[in-house]
Amino acid sequence: MQGTSDDGAGGPPPPGEPDPAHLPDVDELLVEGAEPPSERVSLNRERILAAGLRAIDEEGLGALTMRRLGARLGVEAMSLYRYVPGREDLLDGVVGVMVDELGQDPEVLRSPDHGWQDFLQRMAHGVRRVAIAHPKAFPLVASTPPEAPWLRPPLRSTEWVETFLAGLVHQGFSDEQAAATYRAFTSFLLGNLLLEVAQRGGAVGPLDLVDEEEPAGGLDEAPTVRRLARLLGEDRALQEFEESLESLIDRVSAQVLGGSGA
Repeated sequence: MQGTSDDGAGGPPPPGEPDPAHLPDVDELLVEGAEPPSERVSLNRERILAAGLRAIDEEGLGALTMRRLGARLGVEAMSLYRYVPGREDLLDGVVGVMVDELGQDPEVLRSPDHGWQDFLQRMAHGVRRVAIAHPKAFPLVASTPPEAPWLRPPLRSTEWVETFLAGLVHQGFSDEQAAATYRAFTSFLLGNLLLEVAQRGGAVGPLDLVDEEEPAGGLDEAPTVRRLARLLGEDRALQEFEESLESLIDRVSAQVLGGSGA
């Protein structure tokens, strides 16, 4: 005689979690001559990471679980662990996908063929394009461990740091000047881009924005803020980014290179 369990095991899955009953029946698909969506045909690490990034783009980082990702790919969550040992490795891989996108950007140069200023500008705008494309995932470049403790986000892979430093040294920078420029450049990028992605819906902790037009207590005690609220709310992200980048390049030229314009 069949009975029902008192622990709710037969009930619906938690909100947002995939229903195992709706996952494809691999055996049934094989009997029908169809190719099941499993690792036996096309599941691999690259596909899993790409799906993970899309999931974060669409639903946010907090909604990403191995079960949901498996459902998105049409497989059981356990099928993913052969390629991605766990969520931490998944998030590291997602960061790697974003770093790879920078390398695929035709506007970003691997060497300063047109001078170091152009080299930095192209790289900065390339990183910004990655941030704009993935505002909900971009904060991961700051929160997940880099390849080495002395690497700074968002240029957090040894390959890109080598590209950056070697390019500047090739332009006549000393080792100390190249390292100082790397520190200044990464600090500029991270600060500006985390603020921008927060405005675009990215979850970056203390920088998260609220939906209300005014603070909970109102603006009665801040008449100047009230008067300038429209100006304060203008989207000037690109202009501010470019102005800050130009200022950084000017400082590098004047302070690090002594104004020589190497």
